[in-house]
Amino acid sequence: MSIQLPMNAFNLKAALLAKHAQHPVIIHFPIALFIISVAFDLFAIWKSNPAMAKAAYYNLVAAALTAPIAVATGLAAWQLQLEGAKLRGNLLLHITFALTSSAMIWLLFGWRFRQRNNPQQRPGFIYLFLALVTVLLISITGHLGGILSGVESGSN
Repeated sequence: MSIQLPMNAFNLKAALLAKHAQHPVIIHFPIALFIISVAFDLFAIWKSNPAMAKAAYYNLVAAALTAPIAVATGLAAWQLQLEGAKLRGNLLLHITFALTSSAMIWLLFGWRFRQRNNPQQRPGFIYLFLALVTVLLISITGHLGGILSGVESGSN
C-alpha cells in the first residue's frame, strides 16, 4: 500500500534549498532577541530587578551571535535571488541599515561584555540611547526588507 501525497504537499528539501529561503526565517531571531534585550534592560532599571538585567544580557549575547548569520543569509539572498543586482535604492538602503544595525548590536554587546563581572553596574543613559537608536535602525531595516520581499507595498 503506497501513500500518495497531494500535488501541493510541502517539500522540505525545496524549502530549505530555495535561493532565498533562509534569510526570512533567520532574520527574526536577532531582531526579536535584541528588542527584548532592550525591553528587559528598561524593565530591570525600572523595577531594580537584577534577574531582568541578566536576561537582557543573555538575549543581547544571542542577538549578537545570530546577527552575522542574518547578514550572511541576506547577502546570499542578494546574490542568489537578485543575481547580485546593482546596489541602489531600497536594496542599498536595506543593506546599509542591516550592516549598521548588526555593527551596533556588536558594539552594544562589547560594551555589556566588558561590564559582565560587575552585575551591579546598570546600563547608563548613553547605552540605552544607543540601544533605542539601534531598535529604530532595525525597524527601518525590516521595513525596507518587507518592501524588497513584496510583503509590504512599495517599489523594489
